[in-house]
Amino acid sequence: MSISNRITPIELKDVTQTNIDPESNATEYQKELNPIESWLPITESRNGNVWSCVFHLVSSGLGMQALLLPFAFATLGWAWGVTYLSLGFMWQLYTRWLLVHLHESSSGVRYSRFVQLAMVAFGPKLAKWLCMIPILYLSGGTCTLLVITGGSTLKLLYELIFSESSNCPKNLSTNEWFLIFVCLAFLLAQHPNLNSLVWVSLLGTIASIVLISLLWITSIAKGRVENVSYNPIFEELEDNLSRFLSTFSAMEMIALSFQGHNLVLEIQGTLPTNSKIQPHITMWKAVKISYCMMSLCLFPLAISGYWAYGNKITRTGIIYTLGAFHKDSASTTMLGLILVIFVLVHQLCTYQIYAMASFDNIEFRYVLAKDRPCPSWLRSAFRLLYCFVGNLFLAITFPFLPSLGSIVGAIGLLVTFSYPCFIYVCIKKPKVWGPMFLLNLGLGCLGVVLSIFYFIVAIWEISREGLTANFFNVKW
Repeated sequence: MSISNRITPIELKDVTQTNIDPESNATEYQKELNPIESWLPITESRNGNVWSCVFHLVSSGLGMQALLLPFAFATLGWAWGVTYLSLGFMWQLYTRWLLVHLHESSSGVRYSRFVQLAMVAFGPKLAKWLCMIPILYLSGGTCTLLVITGGSTLKLLYELIFSESSNCPKNLSTNEWFLIFVCLAFLLAQHPNLNSLVWVSLLGTIASIVLISLLWITSIAKGRVENVSYNPIFEELEDNLSRFLSTFSAMEMIALSFQGHNLVLEIQGTLPTNSKIQPHITMWKAVKISYCMMSLCLFPLAISGYWAYGNKITRTGIIYTLGAFHKDSASTTMLGLILVIFVLVHQLCTYQIYAMASFDNIEFRYVLAKDRPCPSWLRSAFRLLYCFVGNLFLAITFPFLPSLGSIVGAIGLLVTFSYPCFIYVCIKKPKVWGPMFLLNLGLGCLGVVLSIFYFIVAIWEISREGLTANFFNVKW
């Protein structure tokens, strides 16, 4: 079988056969991939280890969506909240296990990008249709959302610092704060490859854990608010349709708190190829450590937040709820510390990891055309264009993008819960109607059904609450 002379992280050149057997063509794939992979940011350096992978996984896996877990619990109640969070946690841990073990074939071929693996499993054309939108959203879309939320929180931080000052300097516009956030992100984006971001991921990991720990510890220390109630919100709604849609909306909040599946193979790609210790062994150890750390953040946050505020917690998340109920007792310094950690460390560090996948794809275009590594000055130029022309322009043009996050996020959930299961069936070809075949086929189909429901519920939420499409005009 003849294939093209290059394989791209985001697309595959036309092949004479659409069904690619990764095992029979492993040698050919390896010969084609190696020259290019040594020039691209994801796989340029393969000197990673267990702890570098742990830091990447935690920093990319703990995000803003986790702050909505207490509200999801308030909607579902204790029993269903704990049950669904536990089941979702185990489900996406299993799909990560699948990705880790699919990274390297028995012939030694390493697939260090999600779309590469999907193309081997589904074929080039089908993979592009299935994975293009979710992967683009989970990388570039996440960066744009971080610009919007990061810039807005920087503005809030500025107002908190100078709120009691009589000589308060004039505040900047929100778009100007977007620009400041992008400038900071661009300075950090000068790291050449993913492996060189280890210290950034370490800071992001520390910031995430400290931030979430401060929130749930503070919630417990402040105690329960007066007249707290633990009656699930969905039970207080009038009609069955509203209860049904509200329940699925809360379930989507929990599902969206699991992030980073689109980066698992990329992170594993930073590990060295070792005949004694295969990459999947090291990576799986890193996954187990990182998930222990994340579980000690997600479960206490959800449980303590719901315990402290019950169904009085606001839909905006636990940070705003904490400020609303304890604004007279909580010091400005403490709240400012939370915001500084959240903005300057966590969001900036998370931006770097998600942006690196986009940098990798951009540089591939140059490598494909010129057949040589991208020079450092051009690499910086590409990243400048991505940060300012891409993310900043989109943030200014579509400042209401976070309101659409649940809609696009419902599509992105396919990468977390469904695609790894289908890829396993296509590549490993387990015995038809055997345990692994039924398990992965069932989980994959269930993930698709849930994603469709979440998509419908997200549209219903927007149609009910309304959407202000304020192009080029930030309303906060």
